[in-house]
Amino acid sequence: MNDMLLNKKLKKNFYQREVLKVARDLLGKILVKSEKSKTLTGKIVELEAYHGDFDQAAHSYGGITNRNKIMFEEGGYLYVYFTYGAHHCCNVVTGKKGQGTAVLIRAIEPVSGIDRMIKNRFGRKLKNDREIYNLTSGPGKLCKAFGIDRSHSGIDLTGKEIFILDNKNIPNKETGVSTRIGITRSTDLPWRFFIKNNPYLSRK
Repeated sequence: MNDMLLNKKLKKNFYQREVLKVARDLLGKILVKSEKSKTLTGKIVELEAYHGDFDQAAHSYGGITNRNKIMFEEGGYLYVYFTYGAHHCCNVVTGKKGQGTAVLIRAIEPVSGIDRMIKNRFGRKLKNDREIYNLTSGPGKLCKAFGIDRSHSGIDLTGKEIFILDNKNIPNKETGVSTRIGITRSTDLPWRFFIKNNPYLSRK
């Protein structure tokens, strides 16, 4: 990856803000995983915010555990968890140290390294052109496509392995807001942000 792109890497102060502001501003930014032989990149098109102080759906609700302790670091780290015995999900830790806030990356639009993503996700060629929209349209799907698992939890997002590049902001008229998906507690919070009509959005 060239130096010009690396100069666009989001810095710590971007992440060390209030979780809803970070979530909204992450829309349209570029998730990057740099491997020895391939760089995988994708535009973030869907996210959800979580706040442990009062949000019962947040892993940090109820305090620090061995599983969630990375959520209580200052903003700018990756928090990865395993769910339903099948899927990894990656989150961006936000705010100040001890807050327990994070943003779940729900879906991305692939940009580069797509052949590697397809191999990671399906282990075969695409069956049809439409199947590309199923490649990264969900938190578990994008983690499998990018090869992200619990070994990556705690990675510094200002480092060289996994990071996020700045990109133009998504206008308000193109931004959707809704309640979050797939949770059973604190279901009334309108903390899901997405790019309207993007074909890579996750499905309810």
